[in-house]
Order: sequence, then structure tokens, then C-alpha cells
Amino acid sequence: MDWTSSNAFKNFKADVEPKSIMEMGVIPHIDAGDIGLGSSSDKGNAATPSTKPRKKTMTSVYLKFFETAQDGKSRRCKFCGQSYSIATATGNLGRHLGNRHPGYDKSGDVVVTSPSPQPITVMRKHQPQSQSQAKATQLDYEHLNWLLVKWLALASFPPSTLDEKWLTNSFKFLNPSIQLWPSEDYKKIFRDVFRSMQEVVRASLDNVSSKVSITLDFWTSYERIFYMSVTCHWIDENWSFQKAMLDVCHIPFPCGVVEIYSSLVKVLRLYNIESRILSCTHDNSQSALQDLDGQNVGHFCYIPSSVHTLSLIIDDGLRTIERVIAKIREFALSLNASSEISDEFTQLTAAYHEGTWKIPLDTSTRWSGNYQMLDIVYKASKSMDAVIRKYETLGSRMLLTAVEKNAVNNVHQYLQPFYKTIKNMCTNKVPTAGLVLFFMDHISETIAACRDSHLYPELKNAIEDMAKKVRNYNSQICNIFTYMTAILDPRIKGELIPGCLNSDNFLEEARTHFIRNYSINHFPSMAGGYSNQDIEEGGNVSFAEEIARKKRRANTNNSSDELTQYLSEPPAPLATDVLEWWKVNSMRYPRLSIMARDFLAVQANSVAPEELFCGKGAEMDKQRFCMPHDSTQALLCIRSWLQSGMKLKCRTAEIDFERLMELASSADNHNSSTGSEKKQRQ
Repeated sequence: MDWTSSNAFKNFKADVEPKSIMEMGVIPHIDAGDIGLGSSSDKGNAATPSTKPRKKTMTSVYLKFFETAQDGKSRRCKFCGQSYSIATATGNLGRHLGNRHPGYDKSGDVVVTSPSPQPITVMRKHQPQSQSQAKATQLDYEHLNWLLVKWLALASFPPSTLDEKWLTNSFKFLNPSIQLWPSEDYKKIFRDVFRSMQEVVRASLDNVSSKVSITLDFWTSYERIFYMSVTCHWIDENWSFQKAMLDVCHIPFPCGVVEIYSSLVKVLRLYNIESRILSCTHDNSQSALQDLDGQNVGHFCYIPSSVHTLSLIIDDGLRTIERVIAKIREFALSLNASSEISDEFTQLTAAYHEGTWKIPLDTSTRWSGNYQMLDIVYKASKSMDAVIRKYETLGSRMLLTAVEKNAVNNVHQYLQPFYKTIKNMCTNKVPTAGLVLFFMDHISETIAACRDSHLYPELKNAIEDMAKKVRNYNSQICNIFTYMTAILDPRIKGELIPGCLNSDNFLEEARTHFIRNYSINHFPSMAGGYSNQDIEEGGNVSFAEEIARKKRRANTNNSSDELTQYLSEPPAPLATDVLEWWKVNSMRYPRLSIMARDFLAVQANSVAPEELFCGKGAEMDKQRFCMPHDSTQALLCIRSWLQSGMKLKCRTAEIDFERLMELASSADNHNSSTGSEKKQRQ
């Protein structure tokens, strides 16, 4: 069920794992023999034979982890700052270290000379200093704070995360010299980074020569604040698909169409793209955008998201067996929680030839998890019953009746085309609007066939609801814009175009749009006719007009021939890379290829299909739901920009994290080699 969804945590784990912070050298390892602190006896002073051997004290073991105050009356713990009287017994200090800082005796000797994040100087003890030995290993501990900035952004954690005392103490336990920025400083940095990177996105859009399309996604946070994300999509001159998040907007109360419209216009004007937009794809939210297409925001159309529509259709089909799915999910959760039960299930499925199962099972409430529940009963019913009967802890309540199994099998069989369609959507490299409409047309036919066959009486009411949603979707996408996106997909053209778009009127409108906008405007040097000034100065008005008309007719015929020739050829195979096809054939269709660059960027979905249908999409929803208002816009935009390959930028400076890691790694290698040399000499 894992359909190669993009996950923010992949980049987060690759870049800023605990290993990256602990071992990369941002927190240097200091060997226990490198620095001597506060020892009451010197190992270099041997006792004379006449002196009675003293009992070895523990002063050097404990006191080196405490520093003496300037008044000489108290000692302060270098890990947590706890103060004790100077007369306090070392046993109390030892108990403090053991209780508050377990493992302190293995952390090496550390020095805190100042609360500010100054570089640490490490020198060998009892060794004459040569020029190379006197050279200090220095680290700028601001590097750690910048790494934490990237960690917070990629993990979508608010800056207040670093206010947790345990986290600060953990860093100080490893190295007391480390000072994290206050959370207010992190917030300020995020605001600066957001504005700086936003300027980069704005400048990149100024250089885009084609039309663009936008997508809108909506959600509500735990603070009951309504948000809208705006993302821009286009195809560059090298025929590569590009996208960039523009903003995350807070929609003010009452969060209706007027407020959404106003917020959207502000974003479009900020990026100066309101005159270059072809379409706006929204998430089909009934509370937000059902009337947005009535607003006049430029000359572009509004398209409902196909994946959101498909998700609602599937929910109707699953509604009839909702309780049974909950029972199956409880069984699957028990399998995931117990290795003994899961091993028994795996062995039984192998013995009964009921398929191969990957544990842990997907138990999410998204489509991938729900279909997994149906699969268990459809493919491994015997093994499931045997496991439930063997383990009393599962309880006989999990056993399904014959009626329940029959209902699950019917729904599974009915929804199988939906599963295959969604799987193809999630794994397709570039799911163009034409291809998505092709799949949605197949879904419409499946629902109609099921409704007419009467094979699933328990699904009768659900099928009616599903058919109603399909009709509503088809009525919204039936327009000239979606028609042109479909026919300009070389795999679809007119042969595989959905029935709701198959109109001769649309073809004539498309031809008119092509001639009017792509035969002259994009090729001004080839346009026919003369200017008014030329006509007046030439004197021969009728002759000039005659020449102009001939040139216009010639250009019109050549332009229309490109579209006619393109549509007359058979569609390309469905496995064809659409953008690569147009890149190769742009010389054959110089004008039509420009139109294709514009319309193939039109999106049929407001989000990636895997974000809606796979369990990993639920993780993203949880992050957005739990994010505080003062961090939502900056964190989500910065994360999106970093994932798209942009460098993190603050004001005029570009933060090179690879270079920071190299510096930290070299410092760590230096400390490791120093410790190895010392051990060899010992």
C-alpha cells in the first residue's frame, strides 16, 4: 500500500538525526585526560617514602563537574547550574550527579567558563605546547542553532519546542558551553528566512515565460483558525514540471467565499501573476469554495479536485460496512502489537496459500488502510479465524459472521477498480489533468454499471450517493479549459477524452482560442497587416488592406493546420512521458507546443494523491492541526521551499548546511585523532 509518497520526514531524518548532532562534531568529544579541572592533588607529585600514604579522596572525581563562585562560598553544577554551599560534602555532590546527570563519569571532562556560546579550546595536559598543539579546535556553536532551524522547519515543529527544559539540559549535559537561542530569536529568524526565500520565489516567477496554474488546499487548526495554502504550477522551457508554494493564508472570520477571494487576490498580486493564471484547482470544500467560481478573479476557470471527489465517493461505498471494518482493524492492530500473533498469522497464511503479508499492516483510516482491512477478509479469512480462535486475548467478538464476510467480499470486489485507479494516480510521474479525467471517466462508468446490474443490493443507497457526486463533478469540469488540457495530452486527444467533454462546440472553441492567442501574440514578427500609420502614409489604402488580409489568412491556415494535424494522428501509448513527447515534437508544432506548455500545467488535483489516500498523509494533517498560529505560515512555506531544492536564505546570506556539516565533521575527526594519539602514548 506504500505508494512512494513524498514525506517531509524523509529529508528531516536524512539531514538532522540525533547521530548528525551527536557525532558530527557540533558537540566535540573531549577525552577525559585532556583537561584537568579543580584537582586537589597532582598526579605528577609523588609521595616521599617518609610520608604516610593518604586515603585517596573523591574530590577530583566530583569537584571537576562543579565551578566555584567568585565569592568563594558556593559551587555551581556545570550541567544544570544547581548551587551548593562550599562546605557541602562531596558525597552530596556525587549523589546530585548520579541522580540528575546519570552517565556523567563517561562524558569526559568539560569546562564552562562563560554562559555565552563561545568556541571551546582543547589542549593536552602535561605536554609542552608546540605550534600545532597550541592550535585550538574551535567550533562556532551558532552552527548548532542553524542546524536546529532546519530541523524545526523540515519537521514542522514550532520554535517553542526548544523551550523544553529537558532538551536544553540534554545539550548542556553533552557540552555545557552550548547555548541555544531563545524561542523568540528563533521566531525572528524564521520570519527573516520566510521573507528572504519568498523574494527568491517571486523573482523566479518573474522569469517564467508561460502561463501558470494554482492549487488551493484548506484546513482548520486546533485553535479553530481556517487556513488556505496557495501553490503555483508551471512547465519551464526545458519541459520540466515545476511548482512552488506561494503562501499559507489565514482566512479571517466568517471564512466564507468573500474572505477566501480577498486572501487569494492578495497573494496573486504580491507575486504579480494574476494576469497569467489559467486555472485554479480547489479541494472541493463545500464550506469554502462552492460559490467561488462566481467571483471574477482574472480570466481563469475553477476546477474541483478529483482526488477529493474520489475520496468522498469511496467513503460512500465503505459506509455500508463501517462497523465491520472497525472490527477488522482491531484484529490488525493486535497483529501489529504482538510478534507471536503476527508470526502465527504469517505461518497460517503460508499454509493456507492465502498470500504474503507484510507486518506491520497498514491500519490507517485513509483509503490505503481501509482497503487493507478488506483485503485481510477477502484473501486470508481462514487464517484470521484460526488466529482469533487460538488466542483468547483477542476475544470471539472479532470473529466475523457469514453475512459480514459476504458484505466485505462484495464491497471489496466493487471497489477494486477504485483501488487500481488510485494506485495508478499515486505512482504516475506526471498525472496530467487529461489522464486524471480519463480515470474519472472510468470511475463514472463503473458506478453506472454497478447501479444497473443490481448485483450489490446492500450497496444500493451508497451507489446512488456515489453517482450523484460523479454527476456533480462532471458538471463542474465540463468547460473549454479542461477540454483543452485533455486534447493537448498526446495520450488522450479526442479518442480517449471523457464523454462529458466530447463536444464539437468545444473543438471549435479550442481552435478559435488557439488561432487568436497562439498564432500571432507569441509570434509578432510573423503577424500580417500594417499599422494605421503605415496605411495613412502609403496612400494606397485598399492595396495595403488587400496584402494584410492575405497575410492574415495565410497565418490563420498555418496555425489551424498544426492543431488539425496533431489531432489527426493517433494517440501516443499511455506509458509515454508527456513532457518528453512535447519536447521532442515542439519543432513539428512550434505554436501548438507553446499552448501545450500552458495547459498541461493545469492541475486536476489540489494535493498529491498520496497525501490524501495514504497513511503518511495523516501525519502531515496532524502537524498542520497542531501548529500554533504564529509559526504556521513561515514553517510550512520554508519546509516546502527546502523540499523543492531551494537553499535556506536569511536576508542576503545563504546558509550552506553542507559546509556546516563539513566543518563539524573535520572538528570531530581532529578530536578523535587527538584522543587516539594520547591513548597510544599512554
